[in-house]
Amino acid sequence: MDTQKTSDFIKRLAKDHGFFYCGISKAEPLNEQALYLEKWLTSQKNGEMNWMENHFDLRVDPTKLFPGAKSIVSFALNYYPEERQNQDTFQISKYAYGRDYHKVIKKKLKHLMNDIKSEVGDISGRAFVDSAPIMDKVWAKKSGLGWMGKNTNIINKKSGSFFFLAEIVLDIELVYDGPVKDYCGTCTRCLDACPTGALNAPYEIDGSKCISYYTIELKDAIEKETAASFEDWIFGCDVCQDVCPWNRLSKPTEETSFKLKDELKVWSKKDWEELTEDVFDQVFAGTPVKRTGYAGLRRNIETQTK
Repeated sequence: MDTQKTSDFIKRLAKDHGFFYCGISKAEPLNEQALYLEKWLTSQKNGEMNWMENHFDLRVDPTKLFPGAKSIVSFALNYYPEERQNQDTFQISKYAYGRDYHKVIKKKLKHLMNDIKSEVGDISGRAFVDSAPIMDKVWAKKSGLGWMGKNTNIINKKSGSFFFLAEIVLDIELVYDGPVKDYCGTCTRCLDACPTGALNAPYEIDGSKCISYYTIELKDAIEKETAASFEDWIFGCDVCQDVCPWNRLSKPTEETSFKLKDELKVWSKKDWEELTEDVFDQVFAGTPVKRTGYAGLRRNIETQTK
């Protein structure tokens, strides 16, 4: 296969495996992004997410992360749900409605990589799903999956922003896509709606102020004054996406693993408040919510009930 046929073949495979967008970019150092990331970390906008400071050189240069890297193939997998929680109960982010996306996507990428090797031949590659020092959003933008919105999420003109990102880094040359136009325009709905002011400027987020940070990453107690602005969110937050006009185009995912669990369709605030550890283990086994642990989720619930 020549580079064009190989690139087209990979994109067809991506669609066959359930990804609704796939783009390709050249593996090269991210010099401009390195300067921004260094400034962001120096300003401590990562809060207690110290892992973001690790392996800085690998994060900004995929050729060091995977020697021999020549191409980065970016994928988008829709997780927008067909059914949502009741609005009058405690809320979890829609990406956590179903099975842990890491496991779902890793399985897809493993099969996809095997299919590529079967057709293309003896090539090497590594798959990443939000689990290595690689800047997912930067590569998604460079490969044309969408533009970086003012809420710092990748937004696609046809489908909004409710999708997971993943990559396969390959040691072969491919035909590279380019970035797309930014269609945010003068809109500031995400900035205006952010409950905690984490979006302090267009295209910038203070991770240490985001509700997702407080309810997932932070291990210490949450101050009462801070929790008062959470608007019933107890795991993550979707406000900046929910208000984005482009997400009116979001369509329900066909991936059954991401469907809203039956229990969460009917749970009231009282059900959440009376949640036991046994029920937590049963309902949230294999889901992103397990990351907080029972104690962490109880803490989050209690901050919204005091």
